[in-house]
Amino acid sequence: MSKVRVCVDVMGGDEEPQVVLDGIDAALAADPELEVVAVGPQDIVEAFAASRDRVEPLVAPDVITMEDDPIKAVMTKRKSSIVLACRAVKKGTAQGFFSAGATGAITAAATAYVTPFRYEVDGRREPIRPCITTAVPNRAGGLTVLCDMGANPDVEVEDMVRFGQMGAVYSHVVCGVEHPRVGLLSNGTEDSKGSHFTKACFPAMREAVPGFIGNCEGTDLLAGTVDVVVTDGFAGNVALKATEGAAKMIMHELKGVLLGSLKGKIAALLVKDQLGALKEKLSGDAVGGAILLGLKGVVLIGHGATSVEAVKNGTLATARAIRADLVEKVADSMDGLVE
Repeated sequence: MSKVRVCVDVMGGDEEPQVVLDGIDAALAADPELEVVAVGPQDIVEAFAASRDRVEPLVAPDVITMEDDPIKAVMTKRKSSIVLACRAVKKGTAQGFFSAGATGAITAAATAYVTPFRYEVDGRREPIRPCITTAVPNRAGGLTVLCDMGANPDVEVEDMVRFGQMGAVYSHVVCGVEHPRVGLLSNGTEDSKGSHFTKACFPAMREAVPGFIGNCEGTDLLAGTVDVVVTDGFAGNVALKATEGAAKMIMHELKGVLLGSLKGKIAALLVKDQLGALKEKLSGDAVGGAILLGLKGVVLIGHGATSVEAVKNGTLATARAIRADLVEKVADSMDGLVE
């Protein structure tokens, strides 16, 4: 196991900074080759780093909140933890960044400072669109990769092709799928189904995306019938939020059934461990977070309602992606990239 340095945003998430600090401690205990750059207010990060051998402070006096306009905040709060961490990855003083802060601000800062890969078109060097990618548990016992889940509401056909290529690499490298099956999210599995846009994407993806099997439906996201679901950021975000909402409703109703009678309470005691495992699986904490694919560095975004376990897993997931050379393998999956 090689040494890696990961920036962690101490101010990221809805909880107190102590939750993040405890998560960093848990990650350090789990990975003896991990070094962490704790990014945040001086009084917090310097005191935390002073008593730990593998923690370095990076003082960030500004804070970007969930209420801030993402692009404006990145432009005006240049000494925020999110901006300084992304600049550290760009400069090479850290190899990756994990934050449970505002998704929009992280995406904007990472795009501006970590920077996306570029391709040449009509003599110009243009950046590719990074996509937010995550893996959700499916009924087959594995993980289904969803990309894009919110970074790009409006995209072009060539963007969807790259999402499919990058998602397939993520499925292989991170989720361990040998030959990922890639599906295009549509309103039916038949080749003729879809909007004008998805119908234009279909032949392009069939030609250029390894493992492309055609259209898939929203139910395939949790069924395990495909390994990668590709869509634009608008539909992807709606699909993910609907899935999360359904999971929360099921857990709520199940809790009501089990605690609503004496028989239910006895049954709850008998399956307590299994219910705990189910709740953890549905929470997404074990996955670590969503990654921004298409950047020249590893940037992982955790859920805002974070926990010690989520910070630990997000930090460790960032380290694993670095060690697996995910960024380089993503770049290799796309033709026509230029320096």
